[in-house]
Amino acid sequence: MPDPQSTDSNRRRWINLGEGVAVIGLIISGLALWNSWSKDDRPKVVVEHARAIPLALRGKLEDDGKRLAIAPVEPGHALETLTLTAPGKPALDLGGEPRLSASAFEGLLNPARKKEGTGSLRVSFAARYIEGGIERRGGGAYWIAYRWTDGGLFGGHSLRLTGMTRG
Repeated sequence: MPDPQSTDSNRRRWINLGEGVAVIGLIISGLALWNSWSKDDRPKVVVEHARAIPLALRGKLEDDGKRLAIAPVEPGHALETLTLTAPGKPALDLGGEPRLSASAFEGLLNPARKKEGTGSLRVSFAARYIEGGIERRGGGAYWIAYRWTDGGLFGGHSLRLTGMTRG
């Protein structure tokens, strides 16, 4: 027959071991509960930084080609200043809401090219604009097309702008 004292000590050892496992389980559960409460349950906000869009300009004819209204293609661009330069000619400052008149453009043409019919002139634009609250600079080379019209008996020749393309 087994010794009653060894059975008692054996039983106490298992009880102490069981209590120890229970206490460790309780501690782990408490840590898991604390960890779940300390997490922020709000969804994370992902902010994408928009890349800068290069400035592209569009020309719209007004008053049968007497003026060319120049505006950015992107609606998020706001022009502050626009300067037009042609080879060998002084720069024209067109301002923040640029309109190029046919008479101002005529001053950029070489005298040899005047009254020729149709043609185009390569010009460069330098712009300062706002995009997304940040001031940027841009521009590029464009071709402005024109034609000379016969004014009839008393009108003489007059210049009409016919369009603007990037190039």
